[in-house]
Amino acid sequence: MDGESDATRRDRNRPADADGRPRPSRKTVLRAALAASVAVPVSLAGVPTLARGAAGTGTAPRLTPACDDGDHPTPEQTEGPYFKPNSPERTSLLEPGTPGTRLTVTGYVFGRACLPLSRVLLDFWQADTNGAYDNTGFRLRGHQYTDARGAFTLTTIVPGLYPGRTRHIHVKAQAPGRRVLTTQLYFPGEPRNNTDSLFDARLLMTVRDAGGAKEAAFDFVLDVAQSPSPTPTPTGPPPGTTWSVGTAYRSGDRAAYGGRGYVCLQAHTAQPGWEPPNVPALWRAE
Repeated sequence: MDGESDATRRDRNRPADADGRPRPSRKTVLRAALAASVAVPVSLAGVPTLARGAAGTGTAPRLTPACDDGDHPTPEQTEGPYFKPNSPERTSLLEPGTPGTRLTVTGYVFGRACLPLSRVLLDFWQADTNGAYDNTGFRLRGHQYTDARGAFTLTTIVPGLYPGRTRHIHVKAQAPGRRVLTTQLYFPGEPRNNTDSLFDARLLMTVRDAGGAKEAAFDFVLDVAQSPSPTPTPTGPPPGTTWSVGTAYRSGDRAAYGGRGYVCLQAHTAQPGWEPPNVPALWRAE
């Protein structure tokens, strides 16, 4: 891996503004707002960023769908021989004495218009640290539902290896009343990624060390049709006025905050916590 994130590559390759700076991704803004539980401006509601990792091959993998209108959903993969229905509802698969490196996986589930999906069923199952599945009970198996923001959190361990496969986590995802997506999540930098015939770089999680544990992120895009919220017609403030909550800003508008002037980079409606110094994706200091 070259150390450069996929998000950085995307922003670097974006068309530049007149001053030569790459235009920031609106997707980054929405995911940050969801994570912070901040109200999302309607004009940004259609384009969240997705959590992705590099394939560990020295080249950027094809990304899991960027969640734009008309794009394809997260790829399907085989269920494998070890799925069991009726797993317990729980967000943590850990039980007393469970050995292994603790892993926390977080993310969001979106539909085809990039809007978050609530109450999506997510059923996870995986091997233990020795590469074995529990086929008699429900150890390291469980299901949960996304919250009102489309978010989920899974607490588990890093799965072990077994013959023929790289490290992976199985998952089924189903929006209410819709078809089931069956797929698998993978870990970047695993040597067996290059030899596992099922491995798909689009299903890589972003993984980082967290002390003696690991933290991972992944966002699903389900094949669920959605109607993007309409973008309101902004009126815009008089040039050079002070930034204020509730104001509809247009690209190119100028506002003052904290004694400094800023230029609006993307149309949006100002929300608490979105002050110009805090959101460089929306404002550039003059």
